[in-house]
Amino acid sequence: MKVFNLRCAHGHGFEGWFASEQDYADQSARGLVNCPLCADSAIERLPSAPRLNLSGAREQAAQPGPVVQPGPEASMEAMWLQAVQHVLRSTEDVGARFSEEARRIHYGESERRGIRGQATDEQRAELADEGIEVMQFPLPKGLDGPTH
Repeated sequence: MKVFNLRCAHGHGFEGWFASEQDYADQSARGLVNCPLCADSAIERLPSAPRLNLSGAREQAAQPGPVVQPGPEASMEAMWLQAVQHVLRSTEDVGARFSEEARRIHYGESERRGIRGQATDEQRAELADEGIEVMQFPLPKGLDGPTH
């Protein structure tokens, strides 16, 4: 198994796990390697340090060393992914019926619950005019587009 450090054109860093370097090259050439945050397929492979077994490595491993924490970008990306997962777990996907279902809930015609789906700018403006608050929450492309 090969683990590569990858980055999309928007600067999101992530790891990719592949059976071999050829497997990575094949998937990349076919546009199958995408950023998990923005679904961008313009991916570059970053240099990574090989793991070498050097004499004295055991001595160094026994000595305490600094703990490396992920940078702020990695932490923000992880928190965003957790938020996406929470939204997916705690809401019902009503798809293109979002505006209709939001109105039904608002006017008491349907049970009160968290929903997600797609709405146009015009539909969101109409809902706002009726006093129905919605929030746009973009999801990675693999998860069916923006959620409101």
